[in-house]
Amino acid sequence: MIIIADGGSTKTNWCLLNESGQKIYFNTEGYNPYFVSSDYIVESLFKDLPSDLDLDKVTEVNYYGAGCSTEDKVKIVSDAMATVFTNASIYIGHDLLAAARALLGLGTGFAAILGTGTNTGIYNGKDISLNIDSAAYILGDEGSGCYIGKKLLTDYLRGYMPEVVRERFWETYKLTPDEVTDQVYTKPLANRFCASFSKFVYDNNVHAEYSRKIVKTSFVDFFENLVSHYPNYKDYTFNCIGSVGYNFRNVLEETAVEYGMKVGKIIRSPIDDLVRYHVELAPR
Repeated sequence: MIIIADGGSTKTNWCLLNESGQKIYFNTEGYNPYFVSSDYIVESLFKDLPSDLDLDKVTEVNYYGAGCSTEDKVKIVSDAMATVFTNASIYIGHDLLAAARALLGLGTGFAAILGTGTNTGIYNGKDISLNIDSAAYILGDEGSGCYIGKKLLTDYLRGYMPEVVRERFWETYKLTPDEVTDQVYTKPLANRFCASFSKFVYDNNVHAEYSRKIVKTSFVDFFENLVSHYPNYKDYTFNCIGSVGYNFRNVLEETAVEYGMKVGKIIRSPIDDLVRYHVELAPR
């Protein structure tokens, strides 16, 4: 049996291909090795993997994950997978490669991720040939759910929210400014905490102009600080994967066009196209 997985910082989408070729989908939390250890991943997997999954029969694991871009971080995830899937060959790739393979297959072009975090790159049909560091959630990740959430929370702390939005925010979360600060600066997984508020921006219908401004500013920052720095970026079609890019795709498409790019695929999750890549396109 073969497993293919796409792991973000918040959620991992899994697909098991059993002996008869049937596809079985399931989800676990996300495992970014910048924020979690091998032991954490192992404990989470044993808790959240389907109870009827025969781990001993899994012969191959192809895991693509956020944060899996350096040897030491890959080892954190690889060690965890080897502990759980003891009879499987393990391949660990980064999430941007998963996005590129899902969006472009064996073709070439530009691929981006806009989910909890941000990533971008140029794909040569086999691997990522050029990548500008997103600088992660504290220094960068423009356009991501975390970036949008940080903008919302900053307005809340500074009192910049329109009163009607502030009232709705309080009704929804019952968080004081001190509690927000405590969550961000003293609790683990602050990136997930901040990103969770992008849902409020998406759902907020009491002041659509305010919500749109936050999203638009975030996407302009994304194109200004990341996308537009790729050589000849206007020659590429803009392709994107991730819940944030998908949910706010009207604003994203508008911004891409303003920066001179044609819009290609914008999809929520790569898992279906990533499975297709491994079944039909991947070199054997």
